[in-house]
Amino acid sequence: MKLSARNQLKGKVVGIEEGTVNGIVKIDVGNGNIISATISMAAVKDLGLAVGGNATAVIKATSVMVMVD
Repeated sequence: MKLSARNQLKGKVVGIEEGTVNGIVKIDVGNGNIISATISMAAVKDLGLAVGGNATAVIKATSVMVMVD
């Protein structure tokens, strides 16, 4: 997949806090750095995110998106 956003940090999902509408996904990108992103629960399910799975934090300006291959 190609994406115009240059700030792409690959890592492992280390936490998902599920809410009614949104969830907080935490991705360990290495060296003790964890990126948190608030995304919809629909996106969590559509992406198949699970603790221990691989994901990429995509940062564009002040937004953080999550991507999987």
